[in-house]
Amino acid sequence: MTELITTLVMTHITIVCVTLYLHRAQAHRALDFHPVLSHFMRFWLWLTTGMVTKQWVAVHRKHHRFSDRYEDPHSPHVDGIWQVLLGGARLYSKAAKDTKMVKFYGRGTPDDAIERLYTGRPYTGIILMLVIDVALFGAWGFAMWAVQMIWIPFWAAGVVNGLGHYMGYRNGETKDHSCNLVPWGIIIGGEELHNNHHLNPASPKLSRKWWEFDIGWMYVKLFESLKLVTIHYK
Repeated sequence: MTELITTLVMTHITIVCVTLYLHRAQAHRALDFHPVLSHFMRFWLWLTTGMVTKQWVAVHRKHHRFSDRYEDPHSPHVDGIWQVLLGGARLYSKAAKDTKMVKFYGRGTPDDAIERLYTGRPYTGIILMLVIDVALFGAWGFAMWAVQMIWIPFWAAGVVNGLGHYMGYRNGETKDHSCNLVPWGIIIGGEELHNNHHLNPASPKLSRKWWEFDIGWMYVKLFESLKLVTIHYK
């Protein structure tokens, strides 16, 4: 039971870091976090995903520019729903290898010594995470680490990018097929409210109706009360 709870807590922290730091703060510039919190999220993502900030931001910004069109890096209406749902990580990796695209769309992301360390050694973090998991939980650590490694590829790259443009309800019309999967954005940090996001990408709040709940926004307001975040646009 301890291993299960620990795994759920760690994967939830990863989801929060993706939706708040990579998505709302870096890709859309809606938030600025206190350096301490920002560095923690960068470090945690290095440990649990190995993703490079500039690459993630670039792929996401290109997705918004060409959403559900041929140039979209990951559209179920271009690549097919099963290709995105089960192979979203592969599509992301393919897009991230386009250095010209990353340079163009990834402008404004961190370029300090720490970021260069993470960028230059993306696999060191996830290997370190494996060592930590095994050291703390023994053989269970391997299973916990495996869950951590597939969490973002499945939920973010697969479910949000796939099902989030394939099925669900819509609060407004957009030029793409974005949908809200459920009215309670909890499992994927609020990213389930995907149509809401495409209706207003600059907003750090993904809920629009009174009955919708974006847990990511709850964390933003908590950090704001602690003076750990500056909100640029509501």
